[in-house]
Amino acid sequence: MDIILLILGIILIVLGLAGCILPVIPGPPLSFIGLFILRFTGFVEEPRTEQFDNILWITAFAAVIVTILDYIVPVWGTKKFGGSRYGTIGAMLGLIAGLFFAPLGIIIGPFIGAVGGEMLAGKDNKSSLRAGFGSLIGFLTGVVMKIVVSGVITFYFVKEIIVR
Repeated sequence: MDIILLILGIILIVLGLAGCILPVIPGPPLSFIGLFILRFTGFVEEPRTEQFDNILWITAFAAVIVTILDYIVPVWGTKKFGGSRYGTIGAMLGLIAGLFFAPLGIIIGPFIGAVGGEMLAGKDNKSSLRAGFGSLIGFLTGVVMKIVVSGVITFYFVKEIIVR
């Protein structure tokens, strides 16, 4: 049973890391679930269970916070750089369309969507480009946050398997 749970945990860790870049997949929560599953295997030996449980609490908190922030930061970036509701909606639509042109489309899609949304709202080119830039900065900030959290979770997952 340990091997089946280990394989499931590895799959979830890999999906979690992919989800840091692909917005459709919830990266850090999947990585956390992979780490959580490892807790129920023989890879987490008795002397280290209390320390591992503390790591689980910390990583669970981090995964929840980063997941919430991932929805807020791109919108904040768009608004901070002068974007309107149209720019925010455009950025989200651009992100979805960009999935079909991954990996570059995932980065450029929100930018083009925000610019297009602002132009549809009647804003000039300079304001539209500024909102697009804000959307891009917000998206990249969210990606970096997710990669850091999922990377830490992956580190503890691998460490627990190797330390054994």
